[in-house]
Amino acid sequence: MLIKQEAIVSMALAGAIIGASVGGWINDRFGRRKAIILADTLFFIGSIIMAAATNPAILIVGRVFVGLGVGMASMASPLYISEASPTRVRGALVSLNGFLITGGQFLSYLINLAFTNAPGTWRWMLGVAALPALIQIVLMTMLPESPRWLFRKEREEEAKTILRRIYPPEDVEDEINTLKESVEMEIKEASNSDKVSITKMLKTKTVRRGLYAGMGLQIFQQFVGINTVMYYSPTIVQLAGFASNRVALLLSLVTAGLNAIGSIMSIYFIDKTGRRKLLLFSLSGVVVSLVVLTVVFHETTTHSPIVSPADTALFNNATCPAFNGTLDSVGSAGGWDCMKCLKASPSCGFCASGSNKLLPGACLISGDTTEKQCENNERLWYTRWCPSKYGFLALIGLALYIIFFSPGMGTVPWVVNSEIYPLRYRGICGGMASTSNWISNLIVAQSFLSLTDAIGTSYTFMIFIFITTAAIVFVLIFVPETKGLPIEAVEKMLDRRTLNFKFWQGNHDDDGDDEVMKQKTQSV
Repeated sequence: MLIKQEAIVSMALAGAIIGASVGGWINDRFGRRKAIILADTLFFIGSIIMAAATNPAILIVGRVFVGLGVGMASMASPLYISEASPTRVRGALVSLNGFLITGGQFLSYLINLAFTNAPGTWRWMLGVAALPALIQIVLMTMLPESPRWLFRKEREEEAKTILRRIYPPEDVEDEINTLKESVEMEIKEASNSDKVSITKMLKTKTVRRGLYAGMGLQIFQQFVGINTVMYYSPTIVQLAGFASNRVALLLSLVTAGLNAIGSIMSIYFIDKTGRRKLLLFSLSGVVVSLVVLTVVFHETTTHSPIVSPADTALFNNATCPAFNGTLDSVGSAGGWDCMKCLKASPSCGFCASGSNKLLPGACLISGDTTEKQCENNERLWYTRWCPSKYGFLALIGLALYIIFFSPGMGTVPWVVNSEIYPLRYRGICGGMASTSNWISNLIVAQSFLSLTDAIGTSYTFMIFIFITTAAIVFVLIFVPETKGLPIEAVEKMLDRRTLNFKFWQGNHDDDGDDEVMKQKTQSV
């Protein structure tokens, strides 16, 4: 059963990796709009298949279709929004895409709760996802293609018509001229060279520097521990004293809500403070919150309430078998505590003392009957983690992590990747970056549970602290500021900018690039 569950979960990630890798080529070959419609169609088909599934194999097929659609849309949507947006609000509109994703996650929790008592609950939960995909298919047929893609395909009149609808009259001619110049240079370059290849892209300085920043941000987005923190959110809620699994899962709504609030903050700040400052602020906050979580998990592990044989014996025939086998002839527990009880077997749970949850408690068989028996005695039932006097700090650490991660590392990598590549390579490079994100997601998902079993939860979070610190240094060295730059001017900036290895001395390239590029754009 566990293998089937793992297959069902991992197949969506595998589909997303494939969808992202081929999505770049589809974006460049057929256009951004058609790529999004194709992604929506795949997601729609996958949702219907999952809702109608009669066995796990069909459910897995549906998950693959959904994964293909998600992977393809993960880059196509920000790319389309970026290329069809005025420069002054480009970052905010791409961040809005991130908010709609996190807001959709929050809404999905509410929908799942609404269908909890409905007949065929899981079919409704999976099938309802087809509705927004269908709505977007219809709406996308009414929207124009990316003007930059149209220029690249020599459909200038269509592109000019769209640009005149996007930009105010005093700016539109400058934008058209800048875009036309950029496309002409790329077409000239393409006619004097071979087909697009990975080798050629890596030899092109602007593309290579764009990929450093774009792919690096996508990889770090996963490796700073967001999925691990979200996975442990019910555990952290239990640490704070909400021992019921039901309450812990309900409070996941709050987690999703904080994620959505963080995305709203990104919309407001990204075009005011800039991409780099928002990233550095986000990562610095993530480090602080990870330190809090590391300390709390370490203290909980090392100061866990002990197991009382006498207390355990009060629950007739409910003693956890793993604990029962350790009792000696005089009934000593042999140094067992709550953590040892929970780790001994998935079938073990800890019933905390009624007067004080930090006092000795009982190691019992995990199940609904035992849980009710424990709670009927006005005691708290723990299956994920153990009681701790520092539990409330864990809840604060969780909230801080999400609030800091969401507006910066949650959205900025997608914004940067939608604007940092030359037009000719934009789809392919964006697809490569998106693929690196999904591969990193899969690596973290498949490894962190083994890592926590091997070295413990607190040391796993400590590793994320070092990775996040490395991400801060990476941003200082490799990520340029693109705030306020027309997309065509970003390529010129990358060509002039040097990698800032001595970042502690200040980055003069970034300081002057904004103004220089604006002046160049205005003079075209």
